Amino acid sequence: MQELTQRLWPSRWHIGDMAWMWFQHTGRESERRTALWERGGQTVAWTWANLPNGSLDLQLDPAHPELADEILAWFAETGGRAVTVLEDETAMIEALLRRGYREWTGLFFIHLSRSLADPLPEPAVPDGYTLRPVRSENDAEARAAVHRAAFTLPDGPPSRVTTESYRNIMRAWPYRPELDWFVTAPDGTPAASCLVWLDERNKVAILEPVGTDPGHRRLGLASAAILGALRTARDLGAETARVCARGDDAYPSARATYMSVGFRPYARNRTYVLTEPEPEPEPGP
Repeated sequence: MQELTQRLWPSRWHIGDMAWMWFQHTGRESERRTALWERGGQTVAWTWANLPNGSLDLQLDPAHPELADEILAWFAETGGRAVTVLEDETAMIEALLRRGYREWTGLFFIHLSRSLADPLPEPAVPDGYTLRPVRSENDAEARAAVHRAAFTLPDGPPSRVTTESYRNIMRAWPYRPELDWFVTAPDGTPAASCLVWLDERNKVAILEPVGTDPGHRRLGLASAAILGALRTARDLGAETARVCARGDDAYPSARATYMSVGFRPYARNRTYVLTEPEPEPEPGP
């Protein structure tokens, strides 16, 4: 799956965010189904059905548009009804519309990028706070803790990122500890973090994820972690950086943070929802 993603760059996916999504939670293997399509010994499509919410993530080599309907037929067998694609994946969008899907107008995500040839300011944090990269797996507990604090909604269930699952992330390719930055508060509590993944072949870095404990927001901590990680990625050969953020007006803060450090929107995701029953198969001869 990552080989196809690397070969098709630029696209919706990056090898780093695939690793993050795969390993961030332990014990969820039964909640997803995956499939691969191959031609001539080479992977040309992959699908990832998220069974609890009935959604599908995928990547299709544009040289094989004939697989779009086959992929959606496979997805129909899982009972799912929502598919997200990048706006320029025309073969898949056409197949979705043929099969009764319609675009959903709710929340959506945009992709932002910036050149790393442009100046990157020196990161700075308030007095008493400490900014540094991960040094070893001994930091897994702190990294998991700040992620849970940042991504647990006040009225929602807690994030399922644990120390164990974060150690799995640290052992996954292409994780590099020098690209995993976090900030600790004066009392030693982890307060903010930014994990960057580097695709050395394409010289592109991706931020996934970035977060700040609500008790430490509006202090520039996330921006400092981003800058620290991006400066290291540049030193390791990255020429561009990318991040994905909510694009709708209901959640503007993350988008504003990324734009404050030089990111600019260039593409968006589109989600299609099945609004009509899947067509019955044609009778055989």
